[in-house]
Amino acid sequence: MSTRRKFLAGSAIGAASTLAAPAVIAQQGPIKWRLQTYSGAPLGAHVIKPQIEAFNTAANGEMEIELYYADQLVPTGELFRALQNGTLDAVQSDEATMASPVDISVFGGYFPFATRYSLDVPALFTYYGLNEIWKEAYDEVDNVTWLSAGAWDPLHIFTKEPIRSLADMRGKRVFGVPTAGRFLSQYGLIPVTVPWDDVEVALQTGELDGVAWCGFTEAYEVGWADICNYALTNSVTGAWFGSYFANTASWDKVPPHLQELFKITIDQSHYYRATWYWGGEAKLRVEGEKMELTSLPPEEWAQVVADAETFWDSVADKGGRPAKVVEAFKTYAATMEKAGYPYR
Repeated sequence: MSTRRKFLAGSAIGAASTLAAPAVIAQQGPIKWRLQTYSGAPLGAHVIKPQIEAFNTAANGEMEIELYYADQLVPTGELFRALQNGTLDAVQSDEATMASPVDISVFGGYFPFATRYSLDVPALFTYYGLNEIWKEAYDEVDNVTWLSAGAWDPLHIFTKEPIRSLADMRGKRVFGVPTAGRFLSQYGLIPVTVPWDDVEVALQTGELDGVAWCGFTEAYEVGWADICNYALTNSVTGAWFGSYFANTASWDKVPPHLQELFKITIDQSHYYRATWYWGGEAKLRVEGEKMELTSLPPEEWAQVVADAETFWDSVADKGGRPAKVVEAFKTYAATMEKAGYPYR
């Protein structure tokens, strides 16, 4: 009888614990994350908001991500530091813009002529070793986990005064991303950094003469096409390299099924952007009426392409991972040229 009483008491305690479990989970509440993107709200409505909304819905109350746009919690140039110290749980950006202290940061954003089309980015990461190189680089950084890279839009220059030759670039102050700005500065273009939300006003006041930040889709979406009168059709790069990052401590607290869900919705975001940009770029170049299209003379454009090769070699000369990335770019470009249409 004594043994039976102990068994029943133990069963009752076990049943009570089982019944109490949902209440404990409810009391703890969902996992809360704060994610900041490099983009302002009008652009963020396309490049990340659909993904975050999809994740929050599919997480079914177990986890909730709060989305913040450019400079809302921390300045864009401090995104990496804020991610590393846990102020942010996740970030969407490129390495160069967020001042990532890795040796491959020069490739984040727009690396001159690394790509021709948006599909080049996932192809390079999946089949030409960039996934492994990026993971290796971030495995050496404390408390930051690199999750995935994807493609954004091509890089064009939009200005208030026309660019019809390299000489027309001289002295023009443009808002742009670091690596492309450094490359274009050899032609007299002056890269200027201002908060994303201040770009429109800076264009209106004359602090900026244009932007070298995006393609046609973004220029129209965020209102810069309403101020800039001219669009240079020569694209320095076919797609922007952007990534998702997580604070490692925050990431490790997320259960595996929610980690997988987050990565699935990242892929969904990559697909959304690739389609939105690919269709939008073509449509706006043909049907867009807000900016006049200009082009550089063929001989000058050939010089820019040749200068890019020198730029690549200067980066590769650093050795290590940067040299491996440049080698991957060269191998990929050669393969695409040999493959011919529709690849090149």
